[in-house]
Amino acid sequence: MEPTEFPNHREDAAQLVGKEFRERYGEPRGIYRAPGRVNLIGEHTDYNDGLVMPAALAFYTYVAAGVRSDDKLNVYSIDFREGRDFELAALTPGPTGHWSDYVRGVAAVLRKRNISIGGANLVVKGDVPIGAGLSSSAAIEVATACALLGVSGIALGRLEIASICQQAEHEYAGTKCGIMDQFISCFGVANHALMLDCRSLDFQSLAIPESVRIVICNTMVRHELAAGEYNRRRADCEAGVAFLRQQLPEIKALRDVSLAQLDEYGTAMPDTVHRCCHHVISENARVLEAADALKQDDLERFGRLMAESHASLRDDYEVSCAELDLMVELALKCRGVYGARMTGGGFGGCTVNLVDAGAVAEFQVGVAQGYQRTTGRLPEIYVCTAADGAREIGTKIA
Repeated sequence: MEPTEFPNHREDAAQLVGKEFRERYGEPRGIYRAPGRVNLIGEHTDYNDGLVMPAALAFYTYVAAGVRSDDKLNVYSIDFREGRDFELAALTPGPTGHWSDYVRGVAAVLRKRNISIGGANLVVKGDVPIGAGLSSSAAIEVATACALLGVSGIALGRLEIASICQQAEHEYAGTKCGIMDQFISCFGVANHALMLDCRSLDFQSLAIPESVRIVICNTMVRHELAAGEYNRRRADCEAGVAFLRQQLPEIKALRDVSLAQLDEYGTAMPDTVHRCCHHVISENARVLEAADALKQDDLERFGRLMAESHASLRDDYEVSCAELDLMVELALKCRGVYGARMTGGGFGGCTVNLVDAGAVAEFQVGVAQGYQRTTGRLPEIYVCTAADGAREIGTKIA
């Protein structure tokens, strides 16, 4: 069994989206792409003004775009084989559960911010696995924003694009996400992770050693409670801040609280709230240490921090599941593995692993066989490289 390397798919996806657009609408004005992402460490800290360490991945959502003479937005998805039409002046907030929520949300927020995009035809094709925790939602949001702005001749900074896309996900998809996913889709740097401060939006580029690969293992499960439980965890964190603020009035988020303060002032919290706070506060500390480990090329230490992160997500934040725990356990038995942990929102989706380049093929076979033997499911395993952020790729693609 050979590793799945998503870069092999991207030329096909770019060709498909251009071909489909030409068949439907004629020559596109531009083709745009935005990457998915994996978070190496720093989970569920972004919406707590905390620290994260994502990397953009070299698989993408592509959007081919052209102008219309009216005020309509017409979008067609190759993956879902269906289209939607919207009047730009009549876009209303609220999720419908349809994939097009992300597209109409971006268009609506652009208009709400008085950014005068015009009517457009869009064709969308993605190779970011949907529901795997690799941020297919941010990829389609950012690619859509770049496409609508590009064909309207409007230039915006990447930070504003990320903010627009985050607002779209809040108001039109119904997920109160932090800024991380949209930020890394805009600002990704090839062969680097970013340590991002989600409060100040300052970031550092951290080189990923050439001797390792980022290997992502997809459990192929997504438990239905994921979206509701994500929002409940966020509410628990907010409840923890409100509780602690009675004694620490200066705090604005869990980012401002130390473990010593949590131990001193948080003993009367509900247990679930206390454990959520404990995860977030300890995870921020792990991100700082992990950044130092990368700077020192200390992959053993980085791997230990990944293990601690997974345990905290499993036991304190309670967003892991049996399949994720099994995938991590199998990975850590393999030669050449520095670290493994769940990544993304949880309750299914993927694990992220740092694996010695020479051991990747052996790793892929061992994990796939062990997982299938126990669960009856064959996982998908992606060998990835860190990629640059969103950009236009032109229209001269056969």
